[in-house]
Amino acid sequence: MKMLVTLLPILFLTQAFAADPPTPAPTPVPKTAVHRYLVERTFPPGALKGLDAATKSKVNANNASVGVRWVQSYANADKTKTFCVYVGPNEAAIRKAAELNKLPVDSVTEVPVTLSPR
Repeated sequence: MKMLVTLLPILFLTQAFAADPPTPAPTPVPKTAVHRYLVERTFPPGALKGLDAATKSKVNANNASVGVRWVQSYANADKTKTFCVYVGPNEAAIRKAAELNKLPVDSVTEVPVTLSPR
């Protein structure tokens, strides 16, 4: 009995030390902030003719390569001026996407605030 009483604590300690150390919680992946931008562009007359699905697909692929997404564009009546809404990590990425797509950039303005008539 003495031997059992002597060995019992050793058995418990052996199990405690034999257990795998606790696995640390995974480090959360930092989220890249997404910002919204308004890009103003000026085109020569007729430059926007022929803007088809294949061209848009290529533009979207180039944009995605730098973390940018084209949301929507507006054009004046003669399609020489566009105002395009994009989301992306920063202004540099917006400008890089324009460069990849060989698009002019008159100005890039971050527009983080949404105003609504309601």
